[in-house]
Parts: sequence; structure tokens; C-alpha cells
Amino acid sequence: MSSSEIQKTRIINELRGFIKKLLQDPKILEQSLEVARQELYRDELTDAMVRIANQISDTTSVHIPEDPAEHSEADKLFLELLKEVVDEDQALF
Repeated sequence: MSSSEIQKTRIINELRGFIKKLLQDPKILEQSLEVARQELYRDELTDAMVRIANQISDTTSVHIPEDPAEHSEADKLFLELLKEVVDEDQALF
């Protein structure tokens, strides 16, 4: 198995575990979106993403490391998707 196949398998397994958490506790999505809506546009985007990750870790069963350098691919994807959803919501208004 090549290193890129191993990387893809690892990412798929991370996402699978994350989706399982979401299915076990659907409130995670609602809470995460609420946090993102509150924090996303307060100031510097990088700081906002760190605050969002920290608050999600503090208020749900999802753990996202404080240091963005330690974020897994699944962490990064989840935060990016939260931002996209909030941006799309804002565009509707």
C-alpha cells in the first residue's frame, strides 16, 4: 500500500469516527453551528477558527486540538464546512 493510500485510509477512518459521533449525538451539529455563528465574524478569521475549535471541544464530545497545527484532516474539514454553512446562511440575509 502506498503512502497516499495509507493517508486516504487514515482520513476516511477519521471521518468515519467523526460521523459516528454525530449520529450518536445529533446536538453536536446544532451546537457547533451556533458556536460558529457567534464567533466567525468577531475578528481575525484565524483566531475565530481557534475559538470555534476550542468551544466545540469544551461543549461537545468532539475534541479538536487547541493548536491548529495539530488539527487532523477531519478537524480541518469540519471547521471548513462549518464556515461554509455559516457563510451561506449569511448570504441568504
